[in-house]
Amino acid sequence: MKARRHLDHGELRAGPHVSMREVAIPFIIFTAIWGSTWIVIRTQLGTVPPQWSVTYRFTVAAIAMASLALWREDSLWLGRKGFLAAVFLGFTQFCLNFNAVYLAERHITSGVVATVFALLLIPASLMGWALLHHRPTRRFAWGSLVAVIGIAMLFLHEIREHPADSRQIAAGIGLTLVGMLGAAIANVVQARPEIRKFPLFGLLAWSMAAGALIDGVIAFAMTGPPVFDPRPAYWLGVLYLALFASVLTFSLYYPVVRKIGPAKASYSSVLVPIIAMGFSTAFEDYHWTGLTIAGALLALGGMAAAMRKDRSGVAAPDAA
Repeated sequence: MKARRHLDHGELRAGPHVSMREVAIPFIIFTAIWGSTWIVIRTQLGTVPPQWSVTYRFTVAAIAMASLALWREDSLWLGRKGFLAAVFLGFTQFCLNFNAVYLAERHITSGVVATVFALLLIPASLMGWALLHHRPTRRFAWGSLVAVIGIAMLFLHEIREHPADSRQIAAGIGLTLVGMLGAAIANVVQARPEIRKFPLFGLLAWSMAAGALIDGVIAFAMTGPPVFDPRPAYWLGVLYLALFASVLTFSLYYPVVRKIGPAKASYSSVLVPIIAMGFSTAFEDYHWTGLTIAGALLALGGMAAAMRKDRSGVAAPDAA
């Protein structure tokens, strides 16, 4: 069936057979899980270099995703073009993105990293416009601007609470931006028509496997042979990050990207620091200030405005 391209609001709107619930529920699940990972990542710090922790995470995730693909009877054979696409996505999403973010936390706090990464909606919107022809409307642009102002306020609070040397801040922000760019590229590329024809779970399995292999090469080059932590808490953390924060979340996230577009899907990154602050309130006695409350409200309000549906009812793309 010939697909019709939808150019409005930065989205590929779901057709009449797809309910809002099919987008909202997965969105809530993967955003909540990603908002909780900061607790688990703390168990990964210490004995094992971050590069090896990322390698272990995606090695487990690749095996689990391949098993899921076989259980769903999705083909693991992608052909030459499919395997090349998987390697590209593995490098951008599961290597460049995660290694850069893990390394950034050596220089700045995870709170600062999360608030900087929340700006993912900007490159995702621009790349979606350039590569997928998803032109954002004024409402989406203004809503995103309000959300960015809120993110900036959260960032200002984190910098005030956790001051660091200017060089450390610059290095941490620079690495976070590199990771954010890798994620934005992967989000847009996997939504392109020539990539969407490959079975999603097979593509994800090979992407994670390719990412784990590249991660391992980088880890060996930067830190030497593999390092293992005997603590059960460490390996339980690896399993959580692999199975829940990788296999489950990306199984839900990429279909949402394909339904509503990378720009809107990237709003999950706007919510992650707010959710993380909520967990910190419950588990670490985090105290909200006027600045963080205002920033969170602006971020949420901007997201609500940007995510609103148009009344114009533009035709949805048919299934390819």
